[in-house]
Amino acid sequence: MMTMAVLFMAVLVLNLIPAFAPPTWMAMSWIGFRQPEQNVFLLAVVAASAATMGRLILARCSGWLVRGHLMGEAGRENIDVVKTWLEKRKAVTVGVLLLYAFSPFPSNYLFIAYGLTRLRLWLIGVPFLFGRLASYAVWTHVARLAHSYLDPELDLEGGYLGAYFIVTQLVLLGLVFVLTRIDWKLALNGHTFRFRRSLRGTDSRA
Repeated sequence: MMTMAVLFMAVLVLNLIPAFAPPTWMAMSWIGFRQPEQNVFLLAVVAASAATMGRLILARCSGWLVRGHLMGEAGRENIDVVKTWLEKRKAVTVGVLLLYAFSPFPSNYLFIAYGLTRLRLWLIGVPFLFGRLASYAVWTHVARLAHSYLDPELDLEGGYLGAYFIVTQLVLLGLVFVLTRIDWKLALNGHTFRFRRSLRGTDSRA
């Protein structure tokens, strides 16, 4: 049980970090390779639960900080256009999020952006939980199989803070900023792409 408790806390902390944290699937692969005797399904349940909790807290914090303190009224109204659009397409939204959660792609920027809408957290939390549960189980199982064929002393840690990882994180976080600058009323209703000049002004259209 100590292993599970440590895993839960470690994954929770990793998913609270908004950027540059090692991906959870890497930690699951490491455990599967180093401790192949562990129950794969139990590991996946613990990790997926912790990851979901961490990401939901991150989403809530991004809404409180960015939307509540850094955005002006015009910026909040702009994001609310997206909120209304997503609320009318809950089934599609859940399906897309579920497919995304099956992938190993980073989810920090996704939850930060979602937090800005202040939509109900279950809409992203439920599909993320089930998607990550499946993907973590797969990663752990594959790593456990690798243990049977590879040298147990093989270094799997790698350099996650390599240039590719850093550039990817910066690009994705930059994408969140860009999404807040798009005039969503024009984009979704008028099919016209245009940036807004400011997040804080009362009428900041370009």
